Formats: sequence, structure tokens, C-alpha cells
Amino acid sequence: MTESPDISALAAQLADPARARMLLALMEGRALTVSELGAVAGLGKAGASEQCSRLEAAGLLLAERQGRHKYLRLAGSHVARLIETMMAVAAMPATASSTVRAKAGTRKPGLPAPQTGPRDPALRAARLCYNHLAGALGVQVYRSLSARGYLAHAPGGLTLTTEGRIFILSLGLAEADLAPAHPAAHPAAHSAARAPLCRDCLDWSERQSHLGGLLGRLLLARFQVLDWLRRPAEGRA
Repeated sequence: MTESPDISALAAQLADPARARMLLALMEGRALTVSELGAVAGLGKAGASEQCSRLEAAGLLLAERQGRHKYLRLAGSHVARLIETMMAVAAMPATASSTVRAKAGTRKPGLPAPQTGPRDPALRAARLCYNHLAGALGVQVYRSLSARGYLAHAPGGLTLTTEGRIFILSLGLAEADLAPAHPAAHPAAHSAARAPLCRDCLDWSERQSHLGGLLGRLLLARFQVLDWLRRPAEGRA
């Protein structure tokens, strides 16, 4: 019998509502203290510390100390993708059942289609998915890059075409930006160095792909430098 990773142990960490709220709070891409995560989850300091320790042990969080403070962040983009995908899948049963009822003719006329994703219009329009752009705007960017032939879809995954590289460089990025740093030179960037340049990421609200990977992160940062997007003091919108 082929041995497989124990996904039940990981799923158990995600099944607790308090820990789930902590992980969702870190989807903003910022690092938070144990106390800040406790406030999000409705826990005191001792309870928050215990839950954070469990998430660290499961490999979902990374801790960094600065002076007396301990900051926690998601362990990497792979954890963010897992959370975003789970949010999208978690709402699918309601949508699927509504579709079946509509086809069967049992749905009352005039009722709105079931809404997926967040209720907040700002979050639906454009939000952070850890370190890249999500929401309707993120999907629109992805579609545009694909339609112009800048992204190529192949069985092996998503790639940046020659024309796409020229376009990306015209936005002010450099060739060096598109080559991940070697982990030996930048240990903190180890997870980014292993990440592909382009990656499909299932969007929570749109249920279509937006752009992840290194390119998704670089484009979001460039959009902010160009003042095309502005990030509020807090929140994912």
C-alpha cells in the first residue's frame, strides 16, 4: 500500500473556527502579533498563544521576533492558495444545489442568483490574495493578459510568452525581477524561489482564475508604485 501524507492532521488545524479566523486575517499579507490574532479570533492571550503554536507546528504559520514582539505570518503563498481555494470550494455546494433547482424549474422567477464570495462590494471588486491581486479586477487582468497572448496555457502549467515578457518589462519591471533570487543568497525568499513565475489561482468570489505566482506578486507591487491601486491601512480590499 502506497503511503500518503496525513491530510487529516492538517485538516484538523483548519477545522477550528478560531484558528480559521486567524489564518483569514493573515491573508492580508501582513504579519500580526499573537494579541492581534487573538482579538480577531475572540481569544485571550493564553488561548491565542496556544492556537498560534498549533498553527506553527502544523507548518501553516511562521514566527519572527523583533525585540519583545513576536510576529506571525502565513508560511508562504502555498498556504494562501490553500485558504483561498477552500473559501471558493466551501461555498460551492449552495451554488450547485441552486443550479440544480433552477434546471428543475423549482426556482422562483425573479430571485437573484446565489452570491459567491464576500458581501462587501469593495472586497468583491479588488482584494489581496496574500500577495497578489484577486476579485473581479484580478480576474479581469488575468483574462486580458491571456487574450493578448501574454500568458500561455499548457498542460504543464501557465507560462509567460515572449510577447508577455516584453509587455511586463514595458511596465517598468526588470529582467532580474522575473528571475527568483537564489535561496542560498536570500534564505527568507526560499519559498518565493521555488514558486513558478506564473500560476493559476482560483478566485474566491469570481470562481475563475486570477494570476498568482511571482508575476502576480510583482504586478500587484508595480500597480501600487504606479498609483493605479491603493491599499488601505487595514483589510484585504
